[in-house]
Amino acid sequence: MRLGEKLRYLRLVEGTLRGLNREMTQQDLARALKKETGRGLSQSYLSQIESGARPHLTNASRMLLARFFKVHPGYLVDDPEGYHTELTSDLRATEDRLDLWLIAGAEQFARDPELSHALLQVAKHYDTRKSLVLLGAILETPELVERLAEVLKPGLAAPPHRGHRVRRPVGAKL
Repeated sequence: MRLGEKLRYLRLVEGTLRGLNREMTQQDLARALKKETGRGLSQSYLSQIESGARPHLTNASRMLLARFFKVHPGYLVDDPEGYHTELTSDLRATEDRLDLWLIAGAEQFARDPELSHALLQVAKHYDTRKSLVLLGAILETPELVERLAEVLKPGLAAPPHRGHRVRRPVGAKL
């Protein structure tokens, strides 16, 4: 994982831990660092780190962020290609990619708080793949979808029944 991805992930987790119901923005992080540690980093510096324009942290910045996020300073570096901190399998790598994809989707649909929250919930689940496979199985039984919606989300309006919606592959001709 790249340093910028790690910092973005830490902001997401920290926002959740602080009850923000969203990731901490770079500006939130800059303010919290200043308030809680007496030292700070600018929002533009954080942006450069996350975008990859600044691929390395100074030691002082690394120590400050490590203390703030309560992680080991060694975590705040790019991992070598193919490096994993634990014994892992292709399945775990798939889980990591799914989680990042879902988090990006949650950000993309931030204007729909319910959808954004649902995507984040799946990403935070310990077994993302299993969650999505289970969702697929539920969707194969439309009556089950409607029944679960009635029980779990009574206010969720059901669209008119149109059967299964079939999507064409990207680039397919009409």
